[in-house]
Amino acid sequence: MSGLVTAVSSLPAHELSKLNREWIRLIAGLGVEGDAHHGERVQHRSRAARDPTQPNLRQVHLLHAELHDELRAGGFELAPGQMGENVTTRGIDLLGLPTGARLQLGATAVVEVTGLRNPCVQLDAFQPGLLAATLDRDEEGNLVRKAGIMGIVLVGGEVRAGDEIQIELPVPPHRPLEPV
Repeated sequence: MSGLVTAVSSLPAHELSKLNREWIRLIAGLGVEGDAHHGERVQHRSRAARDPTQPNLRQVHLLHAELHDELRAGGFELAPGQMGENVTTRGIDLLGLPTGARLQLGATAVVEVTGLRNPCVQLDAFQPGLLAATLDRDEEGNLVRKAGIMGIVLVGGEVRAGDEIQIELPVPPHRPLEPV
């Protein structure tokens, strides 16, 4: 299985949208260099307020460009990085990956998938109705979060648009993604 990086984004401030960059540098154990969520311990403001000693399982946010396509068809105007993602992908079912899957981004960087992004009300502040549009229900009525996945950096390196993504699945049994 493989896919493609279509955009990379970062921002040093804790704001929803991130700026598109020519490249980003992933740092092992820390995340995206210069990004607000860079660090060994949790950087998400509400989570850090509860317990700042938690490990940072949200070092890198990956979002599939196919969600942008779906949202645009629903009337939303979105560009890569605007939903807070660091890496926008195409051609990979990110939400279908199991916990522990490893994504090699470009020549060297490796991100291990830790879980789902839990979309928050900041999306509605960006565009009204966007939060609801990133949530769905499956056939059994279970909540489906569509706002991408989170991961930790195992191996650092530069990542840029156009880089190939290779996927390595963990040894079965696979654990489905849960919010982190």
